[in-house]
Amino acid sequence: MNPKVRAAEYAVRGELAIKSEKFKNDIARGVSLPFRRVVGCNIGNPQALNQKPITFFRQVASLVEYPDLLKDENIELTSKLYPIDAIARAKLFLKNIGSIGAYSHSQGILQIREDVANFISERDGYPADPSKIFLTQGASAGVQLTLQMIVEHPNVGIMIPIPQYPLYTATLAVLDAKPVPYYLDEEKGWGLTIKELQRSYDEAARQGIDTRALVIINPGNPTGQCLTEENMREIVEFCHRNRVILLADEVYQTNIYQPELRPFHSFKKVLKSMGPAYEGQELISYHSISKGMIGECGRRGGYFECEGLDTSILEQIYKISSISLCPNVQGQIMVSLMVNPPREGDPSYGQYRKEYNDIYQSLISRAKKLEETFNSLEGCTCNSADGAMYLFPQIRLPKKAIAAAKEAKRSPDQFYCMAMLEATGVCMVAGSGFGQVEGTAHFRSTFLPQPELFDDFCAGIKKFHADFMNRYSDRVHERL
Repeated sequence: MNPKVRAAEYAVRGELAIKSEKFKNDIARGVSLPFRRVVGCNIGNPQALNQKPITFFRQVASLVEYPDLLKDENIELTSKLYPIDAIARAKLFLKNIGSIGAYSHSQGILQIREDVANFISERDGYPADPSKIFLTQGASAGVQLTLQMIVEHPNVGIMIPIPQYPLYTATLAVLDAKPVPYYLDEEKGWGLTIKELQRSYDEAARQGIDTRALVIINPGNPTGQCLTEENMREIVEFCHRNRVILLADEVYQTNIYQPELRPFHSFKKVLKSMGPAYEGQELISYHSISKGMIGECGRRGGYFECEGLDTSILEQIYKISSISLCPNVQGQIMVSLMVNPPREGDPSYGQYRKEYNDIYQSLISRAKKLEETFNSLEGCTCNSADGAMYLFPQIRLPKKAIAAAKEAKRSPDQFYCMAMLEATGVCMVAGSGFGQVEGTAHFRSTFLPQPELFDDFCAGIKKFHADFMNRYSDRVHERL
């Protein structure tokens, strides 16, 4: 086996997730456990926790999946079941695609890339070129492809935030590249400073690492922070000054919970607003159908846009994309629906807007409630979420718990999360899987459990934590 594959780790689907799946199977077989259900808070997978799909999106998807419903002899019945704008959208897709069971263009269906370009242009106020947009099997596939393009030799470094989403460290491990960590400041709401970026870059240079790119996750995963426009300008200046590619992971761009205080700005918009001096700065931006109010994770749809890349590089990206033939077509269709939903005046707009707003307001409410729950726990502190789907609290565990973790050959946060899973059925992810300041312990939790179960979910966490702290109490709770 390739040793680089063996070295790769992906915490959100690691030991805890595997054990939670075992518990699910046990419950299905009638095995008695201390809990009635497993709650998967380890991954941002909204529909697995019963988030309702957007009706219009599923209507269009079903019509293109079974186009016989659009035949003349069936259209009268179909019109009683589907709104006219869903029927019109499905017909447009089929006109431009043909059968969704056929391979598409390797870069993605042109009509859908045009939809994405229009969306970006409307969002940012600057034009976007469909020829520089690549549709992908979720944003993760785009990240992996572009990192593959960037990593020229084993000494290439990629700057990644700590804490970070494990996709990056796992992919770099497989590619035999060097992660170059920079640290977010927990005491300042997981803030990012240019001083810290430069420290990280310079330290890597002293080690002989050839740093090629900077990853920014905005809004943050697992930390939930949202960058200010001023901070983003500083980041672009840093990349320009140090000649590094900016990789902007923006999959949570609609998960913004304090829009007046911390609105989302795309790096494309910020870069373009900085004028001709920054023309040619290389930027790759990623988006996905898995997050936001859509949550269509299983359909695997996303895109990335290239800015400032030479035509010869785009040709090479296309070549690598073509090796996989094409992204799945239903995922591409969902990308189009994400960027071009019903508009005001369309027959489906009212229902779409209500469904979207209901999910959005519920996420805000659940994020706040879970933040308050974590901050009420002994030895636990938690920053609020400006965006994304997660909270990343810090826990300060008793010495006895740390000793028990060592005996179990687990990190303290992994030990804590495993104890929570075994007692409550709640699956979270230990902070050590994301990276953290040495001597601290954290865990990541989504705030996606169903609204009707959320109070019980929070109460279960409180009870577990109190029992855990009492069990391992040594009366002096110190930081690790």
